Amino acid sequence: MTPKFALSATDIVAPPPVVRPEKPPLAVTESAAKRLAFILSREKPGAMMRVAVEGGGCSGFQYRYSIETEVKPDDLSIEREGITVLVDPVSAPYLEGSELDFVTELLGQSFQIRNPQATASCGCGTSFSL
Repeated sequence: MTPKFALSATDIVAPPPVVRPEKPPLAVTESAAKRLAFILSREKPGAMMRVAVEGGGCSGFQYRYSIETEVKPDDLSIEREGITVLVDPVSAPYLEGSELDFVTELLGQSFQIRNPQATASCGCGTSFSL
């Protein structure tokens, strides 16, 4: 008797191919590129910044920044002035049309993302909703 939940080789379907957008989901300003170049110069050779979107924060989603030295096979790479910013394919749609900037304000300096899809954001600018 054949088990009820057995799969044959013909039942297995390959996952759909990864579709890479023609335009990067995130633009990097000159100010952000210069600041990143300074930060990454103090890291291991080949260091890059990863920008990701995660659930959480006071508005529903939040941006996460990290420094990494390895590119994953499905990462999108955005290069400007010698620096590389990585975006994973899950975060890319949430960042579509956005701009990564580095700003100096009265309260300090920070990386900020201007996201045209965001319908609301918190006061600190690190979380948003769609």
